[in-house]
Amino acid sequence: MDPYLPEHGDPNYHVEHYDLELDYRVAAGRLSGRAKITAVAKTALTRFALDLGTFKVNRVSIDGKPTRFTHRGHKLTVQARLAAGRQFTVEVRYVGNPTPINTKHWGELGWDHLEDGVLVASQPTGAPSWFPCNDHPSDKATYRISVTTASPYRVIANGDLIDGRVGASTTTWVYLQLEPMATYLASIQIGRYEFIERADDRVPLRAAFPMRLLDGYAHDFGRQSEMMVAFERMFGPYPFNAYTVVVTDDDLDIPIEAQGMSIFGANHIDGRRGYERLVAHEMAHQWFGNSVSIADWRQIWLNEGFAAYSEWLWSQASGGQSADALAKVTWARLAKLPQDLVLADPGVERLFDDLLYKRGALAVHALRLRLGDAAFFAMLRDWTLQNRHGSVTIEDFTRHAQRHSPKPLGDLFTAWLYQAALPELR
Repeated sequence: MDPYLPEHGDPNYHVEHYDLELDYRVAAGRLSGRAKITAVAKTALTRFALDLGTFKVNRVSIDGKPTRFTHRGHKLTVQARLAAGRQFTVEVRYVGNPTPINTKHWGELGWDHLEDGVLVASQPTGAPSWFPCNDHPSDKATYRISVTTASPYRVIANGDLIDGRVGASTTTWVYLQLEPMATYLASIQIGRYEFIERADDRVPLRAAFPMRLLDGYAHDFGRQSEMMVAFERMFGPYPFNAYTVVVTDDDLDIPIEAQGMSIFGANHIDGRRGYERLVAHEMAHQWFGNSVSIADWRQIWLNEGFAAYSEWLWSQASGGQSADALAKVTWARLAKLPQDLVLADPGVERLFDDLLYKRGALAVHALRLRLGDAAFFAMLRDWTLQNRHGSVTIEDFTRHAQRHSPKPLGDLFTAWLYQAALPELR
């Protein structure tokens, strides 16, 4: 069970594949779903649990045979006698008006309604707002996502668009995500979007946005190709087939992370590249968080510390302030604040605290200063390659980094990751 969010996920089985067939009526806000989930029992089971929001569940079957179930709160408990190691397929048919998952610390998460369309922002526990799942970051699976909705709308989902069928008034969009993906990174976006693809680069760059934002998008996101080249040089090969940016017609407080995709609000286009650091942050998550995923939510530094540090790396690579200068300014700011956060165990209420991001980036910079650039970037490239599409812990990372250093790193990691006091930058 997750130490921070034990009510989510079931450790007794592993999902291999989600096959989702969704029919969504935008005007009515009505979702009809069929989820076919292929999984393997880790131990002998008499029942198992899926996470699912406030839908009416019409039918549950295992390997084609109806079975008993209960659905209370956000838990769908399925009765099943399964031997350890047994592969099985559970099918859930459900219907309802999807609503976000209400959380104590982060407000509403998951399926949300735009002025004209849908936004999905699931991190960390919003995935059950739209499909039944084993909602734990380490339980990664492949996905097929089929969405039928009114034809004026475009659907964007994870992976590659492999099929599209146009009916009298609706269109079906079918996406395939073959690289394993955590549930919180699964996403669909629905809107009246224009779509472009820049396929002349090594990594195809795709974008969906309202037509009125075309010029602003072209300018503010215009350096993504150069950003991708810089990050591949520093982090290793991009881990997915393509990268998609969605810009909604609505304003958003912060961008949203998804696998192979990032979602921004119209307010993140200002004509001055004023939010380019966030463009870099979200792209970096494709390596740190999406491909190399955390084993549980306590490990969040491995996602956000490296994505935040990537903002500084891009600043330097694009002719702005150096990472070292930005680190010094950030250190001086943090030194004036209360020293009450431990990166290796920040607590559930501070998973997305700005202090975690900034101190996390400083910890990465401190490691870079200790190793030197050649060893530091070689270490990062090895990390993303060796753990590609896997799940990791902070202890995995510290052991990995030590293999790239002739001198012990224990004092550095103790000070930066396991103690609250802000260390000096040396």
